[in-house]
This record gives sequence, C-alpha cells and structure tokens, in this order.
Amino acid sequence: MIRPQIVLFGDSITQVSFDVGGWGGLLYNNYSRRADFLVRGYAGYNTTWGLIMLQHLFQLDAPSPKPVAGMTIFFGANDAALVGRISEAKHTPIDEYKENLNKMVKHMKQYSPSVQIVMITPPPVDDARRVEVLRAEGKKIDLPERTLEESGKYAKKVVELSKELYLPYIDLWSKMQQVEGWQKKFLLDGLHFTQEGSLFLYKELALAFNQTSISIDNLPSDGVSKLPGFQ
Repeated sequence: MIRPQIVLFGDSITQVSFDVGGWGGLLYNNYSRRADFLVRGYAGYNTTWGLIMLQHLFQLDAPSPKPVAGMTIFFGANDAALVGRISEAKHTPIDEYKENLNKMVKHMKQYSPSVQIVMITPPPVDDARRVEVLRAEGKKIDLPERTLEESGKYAKKVVELSKELYLPYIDLWSKMQQVEGWQKKFLLDGLHFTQEGSLFLYKELALAFNQTSISIDNLPSDGVSKLPGFQ
C-alpha cells in the first residue's frame, strides 16, 4: 500500500514544526500509518522565494511525479516585515504577496489536481517581545521589525484569497488573539511558537483536515492484517 503524501510548506515556523512538541510532529503522529509527511520549511523565506522553491520541488514536467494528497501553505511572517527596519529585505508588497500565494495554489493544482490545500495566515506578533529579543541579539533598535498590525493586514489577504478559491483556511492571526495572554502562552520570541502555540495550531489543522478529503476517516491504516507469529 502506498501512503498518500501530505506536504507542509512554509517558512521557519514550518521548518521547526518537528521540533519537540512541534505542530508538524503532532500532526504526523495523528496520521501514523495513514500518510507520509514531507516537510518543506525554509527559514527566512517570503512568498517570492517560496514560489521559486515550490516550482523547483514540484516540477510540472517531472517524469514520474508522486501525487500530493494534502498540503499546508503557511507564509507571511517574513513578507510582512516592515520597510525601513532590519528585516526589510524579506518584505513583499501586500498585493504581490496575495498573488504569490495564488500562483502557489495554481501550480500545485496543476502538479496534483486532487490536492487538498489548507491555507494558514501568518500568526500574530508580540511587538514588545520582538524588540526585547532583537536587543538581546545585539541589535540597536527601538522599534520592532514586525508588528501585530502589519501581520494582520497580510492575514486578511490569506483569508480573502482562500474564500475566492474556495479553500479551507486557518485564520491563525485572529484565533490566537482570542485566548487571554496569547503573547506569552503561544509565542516564544514574539513570532515563533511555544509548545502550547504548536498545540493550538495542531488542533486547528486536525479540525480543518478532518473536513476534507484527507480526513483520517478517509485514509486507511496500512499494514498486513495477519503476519506469521504476530498476535
């Protein structure tokens, strides 16, 4: 039996998703023996660079492409970096950001027409914590390089595009803020996740997946039912 493949595609928040208590590892454990996971997270990447990488990873003219059953697209934390501050090289204009995401979806639909894509908005940002962390790293700054307000604008574009394309999505920016004390509860450095933050995203993804074609109920567990000497 060939297990279906689920791809986790995004920036550093996806790259570290299999760290201890990470949301990717939790999701994989939930799908144990039902699906293979391909983690493609790239720290520091915005959607412009991510689109180039996606086209390289899933080439439309590949001789024998392996179909992708499911995929998460999780970018925006870098795209929303503010112009004029230390991470401005990662900034992507907001309309270009939306179009890059649109191109990602279209490319994957060409590569694997039945793929079920779940979009994830960038998470909220703890502005004050970002300043603390960057100063601790020796950066002489007074203002954060990312802000809650700016990341919210990019989150709205993900929601907007998802509705236009009839794709399931997780408005992580909004949902996390509904929990009191979300800044310390969910964010390690004002941007990346604590284990509780990962657990929060995992639960949201499990719910989203279970309403699609890649629901656990739709994916049988593999393995031979009877083996010699096995009870």
